[in-house]
Amino acid sequence: MPVNDKETRDRVRSLVQEMLKSVPPETVPDGGETLPKRVVVNSLKETYEREFDRDESSKTLITEVDLRGLPDGSRLRVSEAVKFTPLASDIVAEKQIVLIRKASRDSRPKVSSLAIGCDHGGFELKQKLKPFLTDLGINVRDFGTDSKDAVDYPDFAHAVARAVGEGHVEVGLIIDGAGIGSAMAANKVPNVRAAACYSPQLARNSREHNGANVLTIGSGQNSFDEVKQIIEAWLTTELSEDRHRKRVAKIDAIQRQYSK
Repeated sequence: MPVNDKETRDRVRSLVQEMLKSVPPETVPDGGETLPKRVVVNSLKETYEREFDRDESSKTLITEVDLRGLPDGSRLRVSEAVKFTPLASDIVAEKQIVLIRKASRDSRPKVSSLAIGCDHGGFELKQKLKPFLTDLGINVRDFGTDSKDAVDYPDFAHAVARAVGEGHVEVGLIIDGAGIGSAMAANKVPNVRAAACYSPQLARNSREHNGANVLTIGSGQNSFDEVKQIIEAWLTTELSEDRHRKRVAKIDAIQRQYSK
């Protein structure tokens, strides 16, 4: 039944709000474990520094359920082309919720040059990725290895990281079995911030929030299609907001402190 007339919408909205109030909080069965959907990892000061109180920018439709618990005057981050249900629109107006629209991402790579390297476990994946990267319009410099013969991953992680740290290329990509060891080795090189990523979400976060300039991939952790999605997400994201730049500057300051 359509809810276009105001009287019907008011009645339905009241019913929905009463229903939401009666919903008990989520519980975890005895012995069970769950991961929180949102984790607060900073001090209360962080709350006042944030540009928004809740982030729903991954959704294309906002319902009254998505607005549950937001106090009057809250700041809600939404996607640029988001739509609202009629009841959600009423709640936004009544509570004077401020909408902060997140601009859609540019799908083009933010870099033009990349150093790539791998150990023997990542050789086949590296070879498959090179034409993929070239098709994106990126100039690729290959630092090996050049076969499936056993080698030591730190040697190739170091070569890629050094090319990035010295400014010969903009970013680096390193592939080994898990991606972790290469990240550790690369992060010993000045001016390098390497991140091991296993999903597009982590890849975007490592760039947007942490200014990562080297991406490490585990050849045995994702399918080829998943790896391409991770790399594409990483290459099309950049560090742009001042609040993130400030924190990355602190990372660099820590490195300088121990490089004296």
